[in-house]
Amino acid sequence: MSGYKLLYKKPVAKEIQRLPKQIQKRLKLKLEWFISQTDPLQFAEPLTKPADAQYRFRVGNYRILFDVESQNIVILHIQHRKDVYRK
Repeated sequence: MSGYKLLYKKPVAKEIQRLPKQIQKRLKLKLEWFISQTDPLQFAEPLTKPADAQYRFRVGNYRILFDVESQNIVILHIQHRKDVYRK
């Protein structure tokens, strides 16, 4: 167990609700898997351009953008890869 906890920012709930149920289930399972690993950040990619988030997880065609605060992984956005990096 990694010791990390998942926290979600408010907009993430709406983003998740807009997704198909099958994708919601897949994202949930993958997030649980990431968090169960000894070092979940080994599966994350650091973002290079200045952005809202420091890291991303890839789950199929979806991206989970997040920051790390202490032992918390704070989920900022979950969106399709074609939309997630647009501002």
